[in-house]
Amino acid sequence: MSESTSNKATDRFINIKTGQLVRVHQKIKELNTKGEEKERVQIFEGIVLSRHGGTGPNATITVRKISEGIGVERIFPIHSTTIADIEVVKTYHTNRAKLYYLKGYTKKLKEVVVK
Repeated sequence: MSESTSNKATDRFINIKTGQLVRVHQKIKELNTKGEEKERVQIFEGIVLSRHGGTGPNATITVRKISEGIGVERIFPIHSTTIADIEVVKTYHTNRAKLYYLKGYTKKLKEVVVK
């Protein structure tokens, strides 16, 4: 590949970091009662616990949210065609690259104020 053929999908989510509250928009294909295939977008909102694979094609993020008192974690491949968008809602101050300690953490994280 030459430098002029930069893939926008590669550069799309390069700024996603641990400690950010993100909304992941994922395309889901379903079959309705008539057997027709229908596509919809499902939103998963939570805190990014970790990022693996850097900016390569196998890069993934682990997102965790609390749903009805139960912790739910999902691993999203960043460069997948099913990921429509990842929007950053808030950024929290963290001192670690992996935030697995948040699984048993009850305190609130400090939000970083963007100027």
